[in-house]
Formats: sequence, C-alpha cells, structure tokens
Amino acid sequence: MTQEFSFPTQDFILLGKVVKAHGMRGEFKMVSFSGQPENLSAYKELILVDRKGTMSPALSVISTRNKGKMAIVHLESISDRTRAEYLEGMGVLLARKELPALKEDEFYWHEVIGKKVNDLTGVFVGTVGNIFSNGKQDILVIHDGENEILVPITRETIVAETGEAVTIDPPPGLLELYRNSAGNGYPPE
Repeated sequence: MTQEFSFPTQDFILLGKVVKAHGMRGEFKMVSFSGQPENLSAYKELILVDRKGTMSPALSVISTRNKGKMAIVHLESISDRTRAEYLEGMGVLLARKELPALKEDEFYWHEVIGKKVNDLTGVFVGTVGNIFSNGKQDILVIHDGENEILVPITRETIVAETGEAVTIDPPPGLLELYRNSAGNGYPPE
C-alpha cells in the first residue's frame, strides 16, 4: 500500500486511505490498513498525503468513530463537505514517533511486512506479504514464491519477531496444505 503514495517511510506510517466525504461538516470515511479503525482515537494528529507526495501539515484529530470496517474521521480545518471531498483518495499518515509503546510480545503490522518467515527449525517458509483482519483474528499472509500461505496470528503461532525475521509455529499440516494446492494459494477442498 505504501507504494501508492510517496512519503518518507522512515518518519511516517500509512494508516489508511480516505474513501469519501461523510456528511456536511467535513468528516470523511477512511479505510484503515491496520484492520483496527478503533485505534485512530488514540492519535492526536494525522497528516494527509496525495499520490504525488504532497503532505499536509499535521492536523489535529477532532473526532473518530467506527462505521463497520471503516472509520469516520474529522480533522481540524476540514470544515465542510467540499473540503472533505477534495481529500478522496489521499493517504492518512501518522508520525512514527506518535506510535504508542508496545508490550514485549506485540508488534505493529507495518514492522513485519517484507520480513522473512522461518519455522521453528529455522527453515525458510516465505516472506510476509501482508496482514489483514478477518473479523475474529489477524492473519499473516506469507508468500513462498509459488503460494500465498495464510497463518492465524496467535501467541501460539507467532513465536518470535526480530529485526530480521518472524518465527512461526503453524498448526500441524497447514504449510503442507498450502504447498499441495497446485499454486493457487488456497488449501484443496
């Protein structure tokens, strides 16, 4: 998703994308790339970026609320529908320094995308391509060159995350199911 927008990734993370204006007071609907739009309420300021990389100054968050899988956001200086409509398609950024500290066994999604994935014995499984929420839990999407392997993110399956790799202990037989799927990325029926 970050390839869609140009911004200094060492300083900012892409939280989501403005979908469309909502109402008449400057609110907009936003899809959250973290799968957890409720987390937006913890942030005091957000930055908007267009596809050319033009970034807004930090804008104070007036309000956020959930609407299904989306968030409805109201930022300072976006006071009417016309201004909110102008934002459609823009990325929503957060300064990395604004991220709350995590517990030892937690990680942010953006920190693991692109990392190598190994099993408990150190054998290379693939690379993290994406993470998404299916509504009940988060899912790690691993690409092994031929297959897309979906692994539930639980304390039991994600054993370790370091600067270099993620170590997984998938449910028995899960990797074999995907690898025997004729390359379509889905377990056989």
